[in-house]
Amino acid sequence: MSKTRSAIIFLAGAMLALPATAQQDAAPLVVDGEQLVLSALGQDLALPLPNWGELDGATPANLLDLVSVYFREDAGQARLEIYPRGEGEALWTRLYGARLFDQPGLALTNLRSVIVDVYARACRPDSVALFQLEADNGDAIPPLGFVCGAYRDLPGYAGQGEVMVMGFSKSDKGVAIVYEEWRGKAFDPADSDTWPVSTEQIEARIAQFKAEASLTPVD
Repeated sequence: MSKTRSAIIFLAGAMLALPATAQQDAAPLVVDGEQLVLSALGQDLALPLPNWGELDGATPANLLDLVSVYFREDAGQARLEIYPRGEGEALWTRLYGARLFDQPGLALTNLRSVIVDVYARACRPDSVALFQLEADNGDAIPPLGFVCGAYRDLPGYAGQGEVMVMGFSKSDKGVAIVYEEWRGKAFDPADSDTWPVSTEQIEARIAQFKAEASLTPVD
């Protein structure tokens, strides 16, 4: 089996593993000006702050006290998820997160394919759509949008759908994805007026992920 294929299989399993109800670690996360910085797996992942209305006016000193944070690092991967206060894995309307992997040889296009495949498994095939505002530029790939108009009839998912935006980064020590998801009632993926988030919010987040998300190795 090729190294690339092995990495893809590992990542697919990793994306499905570690439910948020599992034991978690203290989050190595800080607010640095207008960014969050997650330090894990010998890397620093910088990402824009959550742009949720209830955080307007929050200071760097108290922002993390106003949200629910989950973090887990295990077997060469790290997972961060941030929810509005009072929400969590079972019941959420907005989710902001990141995944880091210590596999620097993995192409970001392969990582993107794994993630899309994993998320699409939970959705009805006729409700899935993808959108990308720019073309790929080698391994420097732009953020991607994923639309799931209706989940499959799975426990806790029936009657709902989601929109997700994801950005991709790479360093000499690994790869990362930064993502934000919005969930609500099932909707028509072809009609953005029915989505749980506006296209203006999506475009703004895509621009932020492209300009502000970065992954750097730590010596």
